[in-house]
Amino acid sequence: MTIYRTPLTLIAPALAMLAANPAHATDGYFLNGIGAKAKGSAGAAIAQPQDALSIAANPAAATELGERLDVGFEIFVPNRGARINGNGAGLNGSYSGNGANPFVLPEFGYVRQLSDSVAVGIAVYGNGGMNTVYKANPFASFGATGPAGIDLKQIFITPTVAVKLAEGQSIGVSPIAVVQGFRATGIAPFAAASLNPANFTDRGTDWSAGGGVRVGYLGQFGDAVSIGAFYQSKIWAGKFDKYAGLFAQGGGFDVPASFGAGIAVKPSAALTIAADVKRIEYSDIQSVGNPLSNLFTGKPLGAEGGPGFGWRDITAWKLGVTYVASDAWTLRTGYGHSGNPVPGSETLLNILAPGVVSHHLTGGATYTTASGVELTGYVMHAPKQTVRGAGSIPAPYGGGEADISLGETSFGLSAGFKF
Repeated sequence: MTIYRTPLTLIAPALAMLAANPAHATDGYFLNGIGAKAKGSAGAAIAQPQDALSIAANPAAATELGERLDVGFEIFVPNRGARINGNGAGLNGSYSGNGANPFVLPEFGYVRQLSDSVAVGIAVYGNGGMNTVYKANPFASFGATGPAGIDLKQIFITPTVAVKLAEGQSIGVSPIAVVQGFRATGIAPFAAASLNPANFTDRGTDWSAGGGVRVGYLGQFGDAVSIGAFYQSKIWAGKFDKYAGLFAQGGGFDVPASFGAGIAVKPSAALTIAADVKRIEYSDIQSVGNPLSNLFTGKPLGAEGGPGFGWRDITAWKLGVTYVASDAWTLRTGYGHSGNPVPGSETLLNILAPGVVSHHLTGGATYTTASGVELTGYVMHAPKQTVRGAGSIPAPYGGGEADISLGETSFGLSAGFKF
């Protein structure tokens, strides 16, 4: 078997593992970084390609990576929960959404240079993170039975082509294929407000597929500065038919558009400081961005313009530091801050999807063996953050407030091979 066939042999098992394990929520429900090296430096990667998975942040990076294969996995442990108070319908109490923990998520990337100016590659990774399992159902007093929760998982496959237009100036494009699965359980009482109550909850995992595109630019300016930028279109996906009564537009769940830019500066040969900024347009997706209040304007759940999770657009900032301590060791650290997509008025439905963490602290290191294999590890911690309800439970549901919280810890390992 030749080395060029090796990445193809990894796609099937990677897809199987991704399908079985949801990803995690950091920048809303987008990942805070892709690839072990980027994750060790807070996800900063738009202008600092370090491994083959960098093409998932900026397709133009493929021209700067040589030929390499990177394979890794992450173990993710979220801490999600809710507290309801002042409710006249019996919902009051504290609830843990940690009925499923931990999660394991693989990822891999491969890049190959076709010529001095053209490179190709592929990255496969997961996204998602709206995952909760409340064994003690917060909606039991409404008549809900069994555990309550949802599980969203998304698998991204991004073949990439990049071209070096001039020395140090590259552009790249990645057609994006996404396969996504969704499951909801234990929320039957809300089906009374649905256009399609038969396809609302407890229907098992439903799957859909879709596509979009990501484009990127990477420029080197001397030996010390690089600048990058990317734009990812909305990814148009098929509908979740089994949940046509839950999501707006009869089960619509597209992936929101995003865009960003980054800069990397090398004050010395050993030290790189990288900073990224990214914008995610959650509010443009009806099932994610529409507020619950739409329900009381004559638009039921599942309808065009029907209620969603009320998420707003967010901006994420990342600052990462990479230090080459020796020929064998490279050290990384970083801090990321993302806006909270969930306003206080929208916490009731977001008991199911509390993607509210804002601060991310990271650290990592790469050890390069005598044979040239790069072994990378990292850890990320997002301190627990709580969003307190503000007019969050409508009077028809008993009033009061729902507070939601999320904290996260993850760590991962990868192996990188240069050819």
